[in-house]
Amino acid sequence: MNKVLIIYGTTTGNTEQMAEIIKGELKSAVKEVEVKEVTDASVTDLTADHDIVLLGCAAYGFDSIELQDDFQEFYDEMNDIQLGGKLYAVFAPGDSSYEFFCGSVDMLQDKMNQLGGKMVVDGLRIDGDPDDFEEVIANWVKSITEAL
Repeated sequence: MNKVLIIYGTTTGNTEQMAEIIKGELKSAVKEVEVKEVTDASVTDLTADHDIVLLGCAAYGFDSIELQDDFQEFYDEMNDIQLGGKLYAVFAPGDSSYEFFCGSVDMLQDKMNQLGGKMVVDGLRIDGDPDDFEEVIANWVKSITEAL
């Protein structure tokens, strides 16, 4: 695996923190890891020259899944692309007291599949502070590198 793109949306900083932990774990396995906040990304980045795309987005809402505010526009624009088998995985921090705990993982996986993406591992969902789950995150990254 040569190039990985991580796109994340964050409000409280937890998703950004997860993206940075993932980047650190990937450094030894890949040549290039690019990290973009969703406000600096374009949906065309999903079809760019990367071996895999990792999407990180928290979800909110008790009555329905509400994506992190900055990610919502990106999500809506995703309908304009076709992924043609692009490899991907999804991650999210969350709070299990919400009815739709890390529901963004399901939403993004469904959307990426509809657009022709190929999921390499099940989405990563953590409950709370990413620092408390560094080993879980490391194991998830390892499963990605092993799947490729």
